[in-house]
Amino acid sequence: MSRNIVDGITRVKTEPSRIDEIEVGLWSTSNVFRSGHRIRVQVTSSNFPRHRNLNTGEPETEETTVRVAQQRIFHDSTRPSHIRLPIVAD
Repeated sequence: MSRNIVDGITRVKTEPSRIDEIEVGLWSTSNVFRSGHRIRVQVTSSNFPRHRNLNTGEPETEETTVRVAQQRIFHDSTRPSHIRLPIVAD
């Protein structure tokens, strides 16, 4: 079983061969992850119908066509992706 704790959105305009650094703010939230729990991160180009994005770069209210988007997450020594999870003592 999985449960969504928080989500964030960032609109990015990029080009296919370019590598961009993107920061997605997830606002203040709190959750207890007990020993043995796992954390899943999902990266998508849309969260329809909550966040509409047809991947055209046009203003949201004017988009009429759909473009398929592909995300690539790098996690090597020169491009380390990461998530900051602060630890709060009991």
